[in-house]
Amino acid sequence: MSGSLTALRRVVKAYDIRGIVPAELDERLVHAVGAAFVEMTVRPLAGAAAPRVVVARDMRDSGPALVAAFVDGARTAGADVLDAGRCSTDELYFASGHLAAAGAMFTASHNPARYNGIKLCLPGARPVGEDTGLRAIESRAAELLDGAPIAASPAGSLDRIDVLRAYAERLRSLVDLTRGRRLRVVIDAGNGMAGLTVPAVLGSDAGLVHLPLEIAPLYFEPDGTFPNHEANPLVPANTAALQAEVVRRGADLGLAFDGDADRCFVVDELGRRVDPSVITALVGLREARRVADLGEVPVVLYNAISSRAVPELLGAQGAHSVRTRVGHSFIKSLMASEDAVFGGEHSGHFYFRDFFGADSGLLAAMHVLAALAEQRTPLSELVATLDPYVRSGEIDVPADDVAGAQRAVLDVLSRSAGPDALEIDRLDGLTVSHWHRNDRWWVNVRPSNTEPLLRVNIEGEHAAMVQRLRDLVLAAIGDGTP
Repeated sequence: MSGSLTALRRVVKAYDIRGIVPAELDERLVHAVGAAFVEMTVRPLAGAAAPRVVVARDMRDSGPALVAAFVDGARTAGADVLDAGRCSTDELYFASGHLAAAGAMFTASHNPARYNGIKLCLPGARPVGEDTGLRAIESRAAELLDGAPIAASPAGSLDRIDVLRAYAERLRSLVDLTRGRRLRVVIDAGNGMAGLTVPAVLGSDAGLVHLPLEIAPLYFEPDGTFPNHEANPLVPANTAALQAEVVRRGADLGLAFDGDADRCFVVDELGRRVDPSVITALVGLREARRVADLGEVPVVLYNAISSRAVPELLGAQGAHSVRTRVGHSFIKSLMASEDAVFGGEHSGHFYFRDFFGADSGLLAAMHVLAALAEQRTPLSELVATLDPYVRSGEIDVPADDVAGAQRAVLDVLSRSAGPDALEIDRLDGLTVSHWHRNDRWWVNVRPSNTEPLLRVNIEGEHAAMVQRLRDLVLAAIGDGTP
């Protein structure tokens, strides 16, 4: 294996490219990726037309130089490049779908400031992951880094574009926020791109119909050093300020976005975090009812570690639910093949058929706002009806031997419940289920796609059950034996 391929394998993940700048991700490597992306995926789809790539970036300080290197590589390979400037990731996906162009979003999402990365998509915001072109891009980029020439082609053009207004109009067309009661909302942008997209879509300066929303902003100034907290609302500590502000203001709810604003987390009026599985159920039911009214049998996706309440509630509504692996490229592919109207992940990613099958944290937030505005009860009461089980939350555990840890977990759970009582699947890591009357629980243990960790998730009927299972599983993983 060449040194270039080794370097690329450090940053090419299951469904994006991500690494520390410049130690792992530098301009030379990104230039090769830009050319390889065009050669291996974009140009073959373009036919006789000139390949087009729309490029955008978040607020990280390393973004402009990396974008410039990628653009030069893509143009040298013959692509016409449309530079959308600073955007949220879902705004880039909108641009890809709206303009029928491939896309490259420069972001490391929730990772610390020293990181950056690239999320790639094909025209129509179709995903590029390890099974849909990313490994071919990796191999070709390694060849270019080792001295192979970029395939001869006339250099492409470069144009600047602004799609923020069109993006706002698209989101507004999908959810009607003009009806119902007025809501007081605290929004934490985490110094990320929601600081630009939220005012454009929900604010009074949007140039669109004024919405019955009173928005209290937190950390709306984009700042890639993240001076207030990490832009990762999956971690409870990072929503503490939002939770406190919701209570202090007597707000109806709070919304928190990650750095590139493609994920959204919700806080109720009591300052409590609402589990993303509950949001999956809430939005999934809304979208299922909408298409069912049009005579369609709705299909909704949920990932392997979402609450069992999701398929139960959707099934009661007459929807067909499909369980998927974790990860946006996997889910986007399944959104297309299943013609799913909606999909949700525990990490706060929510996918919409009417948004090119892509994920949008802001669009999910708009559904929550609309659902709450339609009724007089508070958000805590609304979500309580969708949340019958207790979950551990995602627990990260270092583990050198993934397979050994999973065997130890399966062994200890088998001896605890009896092997004949368990259902085992390996759709995404190891899932062990015991879903019987009066004793219902499941445990999932899977390797992270982005970090050297095992991720553990547990759900059960009550807190004591979940705590007992947590202790058993962590003890098993801790020393590799039950």
